[in-house]
Amino acid sequence: MAEKKVMNRWFVLMGSLGIQLCLGSLYAWSIFVTPLKSQYGYTTTQAQSIFSMNLIFFALSMFFAGRLQDKIGPRITALTGSILFALGYFLSGYSNGSYIGLLSTMGVLAGVGIGFCYVSPIAALVKWFPEMRGLITGIGVAGYGIGALIFAKVVTYFIDTNGVQSAFLNLGIIFFIVCIPGALLLCNPPAGWAPKGWVPAQKKNVSGAYDFSWKEMLAVRQFWMLWGMFIAGAAAGLLVISNLKPFGVYCGLSKEAAVSAVGILAIFNGAGRIVWGWAYDKLGRPVSMALMFFLQGLMMFVILKMGSHPTLLAVAASWVGFNYGGIFTLFPSSTADFFGTKNMGINYAFVFSAYGIAGILGPLVGGKIFDVTGSYLYAFIPAGAICLGAGVVALITKHPEDRCPSKKTAVASCHS
Repeated sequence: MAEKKVMNRWFVLMGSLGIQLCLGSLYAWSIFVTPLKSQYGYTTTQAQSIFSMNLIFFALSMFFAGRLQDKIGPRITALTGSILFALGYFLSGYSNGSYIGLLSTMGVLAGVGIGFCYVSPIAALVKWFPEMRGLITGIGVAGYGIGALIFAKVVTYFIDTNGVQSAFLNLGIIFFIVCIPGALLLCNPPAGWAPKGWVPAQKKNVSGAYDFSWKEMLAVRQFWMLWGMFIAGAAAGLLVISNLKPFGVYCGLSKEAAVSAVGILAIFNGAGRIVWGWAYDKLGRPVSMALMFFLQGLMMFVILKMGSHPTLLAVAASWVGFNYGGIFTLFPSSTADFFGTKNMGINYAFVFSAYGIAGILGPLVGGKIFDVTGSYLYAFIPAGAICLGAGVVALITKHPEDRCPSKKTAVASCHS
């Protein structure tokens, strides 16, 4: 029987990168904050609530998107998300500065689109590249971080040239052009497929021993430990990302210097996803996760002193972006290794729901604290403490099988 032709897995990676580059535009949100405040009278809390709404619906939509992806594959799921994502930005261009309008289009519609787009490439890539799961996840999602660098400049140009409405409208058009072809390149490998010459490592910390359903996953403590750590790291990163430009201006820097810091954060956000993916493969999950959290926690304690000098703010932005990027490599890789790849879409959706909580604690609470106190101090310090705590949790979190007598009884015996 002739062997069925298999999709070149590198095309899947190309499609993933194209989509992720566009999704990364969300991390340029801080550039919209000041124009929304000056042109339409928004408070910091209102401007950040749109960002938070997007993150909440991003996380919530992944429950449905993840399950859909597991049933019908990544292509249709990502194609649906691409249309919703682009449409959300496009319609925001006709909001005329309406707060409710932007909450609906940029917050809800675009957020749902991102959720559908984001889960599909990750779920596909860990199946196509089982021999380098950490690294390929990092490369696949690096576009999300690097996209902010590209779109920070693009958004600034659009706003300076024709205003906020034009920026949303033009971004929507760009996303239609790039994301839809990228989605069409996504697919899963055939059942039983493996890279030529690859033999699964016989280690208990490599997935394949047991494929947890989402209900089984929720019954083990390891899920909740991952979920809590995700909230800690994402909240700290989003606090800085969503407030970086106004924070720089607040500290006395020019708008140009503050925007430059946004771009620098984006570069290291993308780089961090790749480097932390490599670290995951080489150092293992406990060490790589703990190191990432400890480094991020330390920066939260000193960043307030670094905002008044362009070089120091650039260092802080690169540090935060580098560690924040690691979250989106280490957690999907851990999810696959802990709970298997068969139900990766829905399982990671549950883990990723922590991002929605972080989207409230970071941008929205951070913005509210500034509105009330006139300072970022009482936002950064708690964020640092929480990150240090997450680093300790990373060191004590064991693989589910470490607490189970056998593969077959993995779920039943891990409920305690």
